[in-house]
Amino acid sequence: MYDLVEIFESLQGEGRNTGRPCVFVRFAGCNLDCPWCDTDKTRRFSLPLDELVAEILSHKARSVVLTGGEPTLVADMAPLVAALKRNGLWIAVETNGTASRDDAPWLDFVDYVACSPKAEYRDAIRLDSADEVRVVASGGDAADFCRCVRGRIRATDYYVSPCDRDGEIDFATAKATLASLDGWSLSVQLHKLLGFR
Repeated sequence: MYDLVEIFESLQGEGRNTGRPCVFVRFAGCNLDCPWCDTDKTRRFSLPLDELVAEILSHKARSVVLTGGEPTLVADMAPLVAALKRNGLWIAVETNGTASRDDAPWLDFVDYVACSPKAEYRDAIRLDSADEVRVVASGGDAADFCRCVRGRIRATDYYVSPCDRDGEIDFATAKATLASLDGWSLSVQLHKLLGFR
């Protein structure tokens, strides 16, 4: 059984794949407790593998984002990834980077890994490669954390995201952070700015 918060179809709102139609599968539970987190991680329902795959396939989008919470905590992710691949779906995973590929070997079989490590838990980072890295600029030491992350996680793209606290999006800190970095870009949560899920 898979513990879930929600399944819905929308557009990817951040990172390299912004604007891509996707089915979002939000798994319950997270191993971190970030003070500014705005994501519901509480289990709302559970589904067995066949019903979860059927629900994902009932949507029009042929891309799926496995997110959370923290999807690398899900024990039976490998069979789900295999089933989705058999059905021809493009699979992305959004992770906080606290699991290595040894911990979650199924990561090698997805199409895209987006890692969003948290400064508050820098010592917990175990993932060493991803397709993109997104760091939320949540404090004055964000640039230092970005440099630390770049030295630890190999990626094609590196993004700084503004922190959203209770609907107030802090673009100023993100801009100041980017001003002191090379090779990083801004990624905003477009879905919040445009008012879609």
